[in-house]
Amino acid sequence: MPDYGHELLFSVSFVPSAHQADTVVALSQLAERAGLDLVTFSDHPYQPTFLDTWTLLGYVAAATEGIRLAGNVHPLPLRPPAMLAQAAASLDILSRGRFELALGTGGYWDAIASMGAQRLTPGQAVDALEEAIPIIRAAWDTDAPGTISHHGEHYQVTAPRGPRPAHDIGIWLGAYKPRMLRVTGRLADGWLPSLPYLQNIGKLGEGNAVIDEAATEAGRSPRDIRRLLNLGEELPAAHLAEIALTYGVSVFILAVDDPGRLQRFAQETAPAVRELVAAERTRTAPPPPPAQRAAPSTATNASDLAAASSAATNASNLAATPTPDDGVRLTDVRVWDETTRPTGPTPDPTRHYTPAEQANGRHLIDVHDHLRAELAQLRDLIDQVASGAIDAGTARSHINTMTMRQNNWTLGAYCESYCRLVTMHHTAEDAMVFPHLRRAEPALTPVLDRLQEEHHAIHKIIERVDRALVSFVGDPDGLGHLRETVDLLTDSLLSHLSYEERELVEPLARHGI
Repeated sequence: MPDYGHELLFSVSFVPSAHQADTVVALSQLAERAGLDLVTFSDHPYQPTFLDTWTLLGYVAAATEGIRLAGNVHPLPLRPPAMLAQAAASLDILSRGRFELALGTGGYWDAIASMGAQRLTPGQAVDALEEAIPIIRAAWDTDAPGTISHHGEHYQVTAPRGPRPAHDIGIWLGAYKPRMLRVTGRLADGWLPSLPYLQNIGKLGEGNAVIDEAATEAGRSPRDIRRLLNLGEELPAAHLAEIALTYGVSVFILAVDDPGRLQRFAQETAPAVRELVAAERTRTAPPPPPAQRAAPSTATNASDLAAASSAATNASNLAATPTPDDGVRLTDVRVWDETTRPTGPTPDPTRHYTPAEQANGRHLIDVHDHLRAELAQLRDLIDQVASGAIDAGTARSHINTMTMRQNNWTLGAYCESYCRLVTMHHTAEDAMVFPHLRRAEPALTPVLDRLQEEHHAIHKIIERVDRALVSFVGDPDGLGHLRETVDLLTDSLLSHLSYEERELVEPLARHGI
């Protein structure tokens, strides 16, 4: 099934345990600090050990600043639609546009009936949901004339409209069976199934087909419906990227109660998935029509044409400038002979590059700069631990400001985290970027072969770092050996990154990622 092209979002889901209320709030705040996009909470009002999810959502909204919020999912039979619309709009206003509304038909009918709600058959529950969505949207549409007026089988509503949400709240449906999937295609903004309930990943494709057909019949584009997925367990970045590209899932939600897993998902898995998906989207993007590749249509006179020409950068002066190798080496060990590195074809000095083309090389440099910055911080931590300048508490406070961080801080955990990031980046290049460049420009093959050889060599050094970490954990005297191996990683990795940028920034501008 297609990639619908939505921005990728990464989220966590928490159980709203009343016995661990402070922990639930603290994890929500950690999710925001870690860079996640969305935090969600299950909603089971009939569970006496749970906090009320709507109350919790309001509390967490006040305790955070930027992360989006949603229930996962709200049982409609216990939330009358007109009241639900007012509550959702109010929370969206108070959170400055951070709330999304996820709904389900219920399912646990004994528990729902025990709370005083009417027991419905599955078919009646879908009927009620199909009535409820227009009521909710009518309540938010304060520009429409008159009041809400709905007289259906399940809801009788005559009420004023409002308040208006701070942003266009998305309505996401937890749906599995064909009829609910068709309702999703006709009326909803998102599909939110859970992978364990689907049992088979192929069910995503089947569900998409039903939703897309219903959307088209209703005069909507299938792209109008975002595809979300509750994950039952952690999955590798490559697997999530495959799900995004094959089944159009753009929101991944991990159920988690461990800070370390949360941070790993946010700071390792999410960036790796984004990189893999971005690379494939760029590779498969259709070329612009000829009119867009011609001189800018806004340049209607000689001065305009001159300005447009001066804004473009030729191959000898790319705005995305490769990072030079400063030649500094910390060890006498040489993993490879740098003098034998092949070079690619000489760029055409008359070739001009659009900003979009230059962004491809800039992306590579940005990823490399992140690796360089994190490596520098890793080295600094080793120096501070070795000198006794910081203790574990101070180190923990310091590492919380870093992009890659672990909840239970150890130097070893941080090193392992960094090494995983390097490995994932190289895997993305080997699997997607390099094959594309080989096809586009066969003359680059010797360079790409050498870069892959260096990837393998760097991974062997990483294995040596891992062994040094084992020694360090068991024996503080092992810090010296750890420092030596990280020095070797520094020499090799920085040299490799500079070589790769020197050879690939310009071809990436010509051929894309």
